[in-house]
Amino acid sequence: MQPQSLYDEPNTLAPHYHRFRVSQRCLLTGHSHQAWPDRSLDGQQRAWQDAAHYVDDKWGPAFEQAELVRAGFRRLLGDDPQYGAMALGQNTHELLIRFLSALPLRQRPRVVTTDGEFHSMRRQLDRLEEEGLAVTRVAALPAVSLSERVAEALDDGTGAVMISAVLFGNGHIVPGLAGLSAACRHRGIPLLVDAYHALNVVPFSMVEHDLLDAYVVGGGYKYCQLGEGNCFLRFPKASALRPAVTGWFAEFAELTASERDARVTYAEGDARFAGATYDPTSHYRAADVFAFFEERALSPDLLREVSQHQVGLLAESFAAIEADPSVITRDRSVPITAIGGFLALETPHAGKFHELLRQRDVWTDHRAGVLRLGPAPYLSDRQLIDAMDALAETIEVVRSIV
Repeated sequence: MQPQSLYDEPNTLAPHYHRFRVSQRCLLTGHSHQAWPDRSLDGQQRAWQDAAHYVDDKWGPAFEQAELVRAGFRRLLGDDPQYGAMALGQNTHELLIRFLSALPLRQRPRVVTTDGEFHSMRRQLDRLEEEGLAVTRVAALPAVSLSERVAEALDDGTGAVMISAVLFGNGHIVPGLAGLSAACRHRGIPLLVDAYHALNVVPFSMVEHDLLDAYVVGGGYKYCQLGEGNCFLRFPKASALRPAVTGWFAEFAELTASERDARVTYAEGDARFAGATYDPTSHYRAADVFAFFEERALSPDLLREVSQHQVGLLAESFAAIEADPSVITRDRSVPITAIGGFLALETPHAGKFHELLRQRDVWTDHRAGVLRLGPAPYLSDRQLIDAMDALAETIEVVRSIV
């Protein structure tokens, strides 16, 4: 697929997202929730049909879908299956809990992280800190030096490092993960990288980042268009960690054994960090979406090129507005090439902008003092320009009421 066909009006991908009405409204919610291709409905319906046909035997077909989802995520990670295994989960929080429960925190009671992590990690670490866990938070900005500063914060009491590949709040890419990985390896510290906000919009390679012995969490709700219920924890096959929070799927292959070991055992391969019974519908949907992307050659490299074009167009259009910086502004110190899949606009009125733009059928995402504009490959340049025209008019409305 040629990128230009995604910039023109009409966008050639848009007809495949008919049910989400991507041509009738400007969905700049890409950083929070991209539209799902119509193809995904086929998978969702097939999950129901398999449940009706196979009843208790549905888990065979369901596990086949799970393998397709693992394969899709491994492609996006550039992972080497010789070194990595993968547990699937409904959300990253449940996977983070299993990871944390496996750490030797009695011997190494300190976790090093940043103050720019997504809420699943941030909130849980905040609460565990209230219970006595030692948490060191390194300032996330500037992102260009974050990996080095985290590495400098390590000591022999550090039980884990938890850091993002792309900061969720402002989209800044965190370079230098290979150096951080080497520092963790030198001290025998497990490294967990949250790649959620990189997958399918910023090419990510386990090999290039020297992360083959690291842990990586992520999911498909955002740029992968998989919808809810599709998250993963990639972990080294050689991992000897024993999660204390462990589901019975972690011993699924041994359920028929007549005797149990005195010590809780963990299956080999993908099951070490497994949970328990889940709704497999999301995996059917995700498998079809991954197939859709493969069939149309929507590779991470192509999607990055399209995303950079779209974010750049939004940035140029915003600059042309010459907005009053006390109302809304943008950090121009970081080049477009160093941010992920959305444009972050700083404003104390983010909620009001979000509300007023929605009235114009321009859908955005906002958190605290940041209005986030997340384009997607099914939007044309014309839609993006129209959205920025709507923003310019909305700025005047906000100015008049604040």
